[in-house]
Parts: sequence; structure tokens; C-alpha cells
Amino acid sequence: MAAAGNAAEIAQYLTFLLSGEMYAVGILNVKEIIEYGQLTEIPMMPAFIRGVINLRGAVVPVIDLAARFGGHQTESSRRTCIVIIELSNGDEHHDIGVVVDAVSEVLEVSGADIEPAPAFGAKIRADFIEGMGKIGGKFVIILDIQKVLSVEEIASLATVADRSAEAGTA
Repeated sequence: MAAAGNAAEIAQYLTFLLSGEMYAVGILNVKEIIEYGQLTEIPMMPAFIRGVINLRGAVVPVIDLAARFGGHQTESSRRTCIVIIELSNGDEHHDIGVVVDAVSEVLEVSGADIEPAPAFGAKIRADFIEGMGKIGGKFVIILDIQKVLSVEEIASLATVADRSAEAGTA
């Protein structure tokens, strides 16, 4: 991913809509995009953890980014998708599904077009923002997906997936 302000680098980002705002994540973290489908809910989880899905035999936890950012749960529509994000925690790799309103496109953004994250004014925590990408005269919030899905959260999501795999719920 391009570091904020590194003009020499061009990176690709997947853009998507969430509660009327445009967000982006580095394409290198995106494993695939799937249609929003049947989720298996897991009891006693925070509201932003929607449940788990069975992705080709693997149990993948699914979170709702809108709820994670403190908003309401995403209402599913015809365009609602689950973006499968691959995160690394040392030697371990975890797939996590993220519910979004709609996927837009993959864009190339130069480091020169990325501003540092604002200290205030965004609708989400400042530490979740890697930078603000200038695309077509508008700003797109580039998420630091490693912070949005923190190491501690990855561990708890992995535990959820393990519990549901053991229970055979997915």
C-alpha cells in the first residue's frame, strides 16, 4: 500500500459504499468479493459481528463495518456484498468477511494524491484511517484494515470461527 504522501508509489484500492460514504482498502488485502448470502449467527457476540459463512469449506467470520464504526447494521439490498479480506498476524493468515453496501471499483491512486488522516471530523475513529485519497475531485477514506480489524479482534474472530466449526454451525 502507498504510504500517505509517498508520491512515487501508485497503489490499487477497492472502493465501496458504506452508509452513503465512499471508502477504500488496499487491493492486496482483498481476497475476493461474494454476494451477500446466508449467515449463521453466533450468540453472545458484539453487534458488529454478523456471524459466519461457509466459504468453500472454511468458516469465515463476517463483520458489519457500519456497525463496527458505531453506526447501525447494514441493511441488505441487491447490491450488498461481502468483501473477503485476508489479514496476517505473524505466521497466521485469517480470512474475514466485511459487509458493505456496494462495491464500486478498483482505482489506482498515487501517493501524491493521499493526504494524512484528519485528526477529527471523520465519522469513524481516526486510527482506522490510513489516509484520504483524492479521486476525481472528491475524498475517499482509505481504511487501515489492520487497525479496523485489530490483532486482538482477529484472535477473537478466529475463536468464533473455531467454535462454530466445532459446533458444526456453518
